[in-house]
Amino acid sequence: MTLEDQMAVGEVAALSPGAVKVLDSHGIDYCCGGRRTLEDVCAEKGLSARQLMEEIDAGDAVAGSPEDDWKTVPLRRLIGHIVSTHHEFLKLELPRIGQRLAKVVEVHGAKDPALGELQPVYDGMRRELELHMHKEELMLFPAIGRYEAAAESGKPLPPALFGSVANSIAAMEKEHDSAGVELRRIRDLTRDFEPPEYACTTYRSLLDGLRALESDLRTHVHLENNILFPRAIALEKSYPK
Repeated sequence: MTLEDQMAVGEVAALSPGAVKVLDSHGIDYCCGGRRTLEDVCAEKGLSARQLMEEIDAGDAVAGSPEDDWKTVPLRRLIGHIVSTHHEFLKLELPRIGQRLAKVVEVHGAKDPALGELQPVYDGMRRELELHMHKEELMLFPAIGRYEAAAESGKPLPPALFGSVANSIAAMEKEHDSAGVELRRIRDLTRDFEPPEYACTTYRSLLDGLRALESDLRTHVHLENNILFPRAIALEKSYPK
């Protein structure tokens, strides 16, 4: 696909890992903000869309082809990667970060009021993400897998229990947007994950964990919003009603 400044940022990110790295380096949100055009985002940040596209092209020329092209691998393989890599990361790290946060609030909450605000934001995001993953693994992902299997065998698409894959995906994307808002709030409350001078080892470990959580979620949501979901919707639309 040729890069164009009217492409959505999410489409640009889906082109290659190199594109993701360039967007990351400029602080461009290609996940929850992935529907905005590259031109608009660059204008907002004072960047040249043309130079950014040239930077992406140059990076891709050096990097070559990725080992896994998520735009073309079977959807079930992409889903397996999302679950085994990103869902498992969340299932392990969300409780660990929550435990560290509770300890830090107990020890340092009196001297750092932002920690008192941080805990309910984090706890709310954690509950939402855990329920979100459960719905994906129990309903949406199996439905997409059944669609793909039917398409491969030339059979009619099986009915989705929730109306259509597109409807469920729209709900999942709204939940991604909600997580994005909460992540930005967490970054604000932690001053971009920078520890205060008095921070103990647990406090620093908490901030490291939150930073890693944000990074992993960025990749996680990108794979779903910009690659898996559009491919699943296109598959559903390709079948006559």
